[in-house]
Amino acid sequence: MPKKYRVTLTAEEREELDRLLSRGKADVRCLKHAQMLLKADEAEGGPGWSDARIADAVDADVATIERLRQRFVEEGLQAALRTYRTGTRLYERKLDG
Repeated sequence: MPKKYRVTLTAEEREELDRLLSRGKADVRCLKHAQMLLKADEAEGGPGWSDARIADAVDADVATIERLRQRFVEEGLQAALRTYRTGTRLYERKLDG
């Protein structure tokens, strides 16, 4: 089955991810997402691994990689690296303080 969301990184995005990984001073989820994106890269010279192969390599679930691909395609690199989703609540807080 062809992938619905194809990750194609630019040279600048690839360099940014490599820098992030070599520095190693980021949230663990952020670093893992960077590894996944680099392995999923289907651009010229990218490895273009399958989701199952990436899942085995980085010890993650296939569904996580599918969601990461979707977020990268729809929202961009920074959204894909963000560890927690930010946004407005659909409901009011019941407790405060």
